[in-house]
Amino acid sequence: MTGPAPEWENRLEALWASSDELPEEEFRERMAKLTAEIADEHPGVAHYELGGAEDSTGRPEQAAELYFKAIDAGLQGTRRRRLTVQLASTLRNLGRPQEGHDLLTAELARASDELDDALAACLTLMLVDLGRPKEAAGLALGTLAPHLPRYNRSMANYARIITEEARAAGA
Repeated sequence: MTGPAPEWENRLEALWASSDELPEEEFRERMAKLTAEIADEHPGVAHYELGGAEDSTGRPEQAAELYFKAIDAGLQGTRRRRLTVQLASTLRNLGRPQEGHDLLTAELARASDELDDALAACLTLMLVDLGRPKEAAGLALGTLAPHLPRYNRSMANYARIITEEARAAGA
């Protein structure tokens, strides 16, 4: 299944680029109007983008509802991965870090792409909120290790050890 037309994507990008200059209500109204154009053909994309507008204007409850609708509509690909980060973060902000943890863990098992580090960073926050700071530190260190100019192997090993110790201790 192909996504929305490039012309629509360009208008979406322009709207997001103007989001900081627009009053929040106007931004949400413009997003609702733009996503209505594709809602029948691409409901997952429409719900996701509308959810993002709600999220970015401080309405996490509305955002979460729309994100779940996007999942139910079968949203796939990069937008699905982005949605997972955004929804997990929203759930965390709503005091539901276990749900966010479960979403992120499942998504990380599904595929691998350029968003893996973002998923891991968000998962780190969930682990902290769940009272598992050592496991969070191990995950963060393990995610960071490949990006270091040196000491990659050592840091990756430290990350593995911290994570194994934390899991063994039930932390």
